[in-house]
Amino acid sequence: MGKMRPVIGITTYVEPATWGVWHELPTTLVPHDYVAAVSAAGGQAVLIPHDDLDPDILRVLDGLVLSGGSDLGPALYGAEAGPKTVTRPERDVAEMRLTRAALARDLPILGVCRGMQVLTVAAGGTLHQHLPDVVGHDRHRPAPGVYGKHEARFTEGSRIAALMGDDTRVHCFHHQAVDDPGTLVVTGRAEDGLPEAVEDPSHKFVLGVQWHPEVTRDKRLFGALVTAAAA
Repeated sequence: MGKMRPVIGITTYVEPATWGVWHELPTTLVPHDYVAAVSAAGGQAVLIPHDDLDPDILRVLDGLVLSGGSDLGPALYGAEAGPKTVTRPERDVAEMRLTRAALARDLPILGVCRGMQVLTVAAGGTLHQHLPDVVGHDRHRPAPGVYGKHEARFTEGSRIAALMGDDTRVHCFHHQAVDDPGTLVVTGRAEDGLPEAVEDPSHKFVLGVQWHPEVTRDKRLFGALVTAAAA
């Protein structure tokens, strides 16, 4: 038998879903793009349901993807929720515990959109709750189900700059963003100056991106995660 593929956990949503004869059934799910991106990069994807009891699942994982989704509860970074903030408290509790435990184990982590924000808050940072109030436009989330597309700028010598190379166009869908990165380092910014990538150089692999590389099956980012997980 050949060497086993690195096992990559992917955090999930709990949302009402409809299929077949079932309507609006509370369902643990994640867009298939995440699974396909991990598989295409050479990893074995495992979906992680919310679990607020303990982070023991980390014992069998080689790497972790913090997926996108709903807004992070502002109380986690000392703020009150604004009128446009929509949260899932059970998910917040489970993922913050999971993330902090994964960081303590130095498990390779890729945070996508909300996942980048989870990493930020775990690092003591804060978020902007509604970007149109901050930057005066909605190009980061132009319409329901429509990705914004723009060029990002990356810090020379950073991990994300090395991974992205000359292809710096990204697909984003978010109305919140990093304000204070805490102990993380901002290594990428959008055209309007908002953080697009954060890293923690003190860990083997901790990278957060505000865009959605899973949509394009970006082997650069998922491949780097899988490679770090295999090391």
